[in-house]
Amino acid sequence: MKMQDWVSSGGSEMVSHTLTRHQEILQDLTQEFYRLRSSLRAKQEHASLLEDFREFDRTRLDLEEGVGSTEQALLKEHAAISRNTGHMDNVISQAQATLGALVLQRSTFGGINSKLSNVSSRLPTVNQILSAIKRKKSMDTIILSLVASVCTFLIFIYWLSK
Repeated sequence: MKMQDWVSSGGSEMVSHTLTRHQEILQDLTQEFYRLRSSLRAKQEHASLLEDFREFDRTRLDLEEGVGSTEQALLKEHAAISRNTGHMDNVISQAQATLGALVLQRSTFGGINSKLSNVSSRLPTVNQILSAIKRKKSMDTIILSLVASVCTFLIFIYWLSK
């Protein structure tokens, strides 16, 4: 955060560029870390599911052999509930990691927007190009909506004529 404050306060261009580049590298490494962490969690969950399957297979064999009292059945059910709770915890932690990644992306896009605004204020030519792009985009949107309206109107007329 201090680096960003220093960059926005107008430090030297070379140091500012270096700090900006370091911020981008940090964001890239952070995203890679989150991706690897979620991959690791998925592999751990996969291994846990395989272990659950092996235990289920052993339990099935025990029941087929006639070994099973009420206490054992309750203990096995308790173990199954505990495993399911662990799986739910894993899912919740994955959701929290996804939320963190989305928050990071939002801050990244916000930083890009502020950089574009900064560049457009410094260079009027870039500002003119950005406004021309916005005008072109709005014209494309208007033309597309008009075409869709005309097509809908023609389909409606065709439907009424039948």
